[in-house]
Amino acid sequence: MSQTDSELTRESSGGAAPRYSRRLSDKILIAFHHACDQADFEVAEQLLHILEMMLTRRPLTPDGTRRRNMESLVAAHERLWYLRHPNTGDQ
Repeated sequence: MSQTDSELTRESSGGAAPRYSRRLSDKILIAFHHACDQADFEVAEQLLHILEMMLTRRPLTPDGTRRRNMESLVAAHERLWYLRHPNTGDQ
C-alpha cells in the first residue's frame, strides 16, 4: 500500500470495511487543487460546483466546521478566478 493510500485508509478490526480518515468534501477539495495545478480549469470548476453543493446542503454542525468549510470554498473560488485571470493581479 502506498503512503497516500495508507493516509486515506485505516485498518479496521474484525474484517469490517475500511474506514477513511478524510471526509469526501476534503478529497474533492484536494482533487480541485490538483486540477488547478495541472491547469485543467474545466474539471476544477466542476469539482468546485460539487463541493459547493455538498457544503451548502448540509445542516449547521455543532462543532463549528461549517465556517472553516465555507472559508475553504471561498478560497478555492478565488484561486480558480486568479488562475483564469492571471494579469488582473499585476495592476
